[in-house]
Amino acid sequence: MGKVEFHHGVPDKLAYACRLLRKAYKAGAQVVVTGDATSLKALDRQLWTFDEQEFVPHVMSTRSDELPPRLHGTPIWLSTDPAQAPGERGVLVNIGQDIPAGMDRFPRVFDVVSSEPVDRQAGRQRWKQYAATGWQVEPHEVKE
Repeated sequence: MGKVEFHHGVPDKLAYACRLLRKAYKAGAQVVVTGDATSLKALDRQLWTFDEQEFVPHVMSTRSDELPPRLHGTPIWLSTDPAQAPGERGVLVNIGQDIPAGMDRFPRVFDVVSSEPVDRQAGRQRWKQYAATGWQVEPHEVKE
């Protein structure tokens, strides 16, 4: 099992995810971001506009066979099904409400939890599930 870095208390989940993805991209990481389709579409839009000085290369797709092979190497992959991302991906970022399917293929998982009560409650449940399945959970309280 791998490690889950549990980032909680986040005031704006998508803005935080953008900064996290920019940092991962600059470090050369291959990342999959997962969550519900609505959240991923909003993140896709925000990645285009959150920093006018920088571009974070990303693609949004459920399955790798939906896109031309030339896009398979895109460092940031947004998908409701992380198991379908092409190639070796070392990091999974969860912005969703559920435990991500196929997370066992990733050695490192970031779970982003906002300060909203409903999201915090869902985060607590995920924490328990991660721990129960043997993942090492490391908390990171975000104070912005």
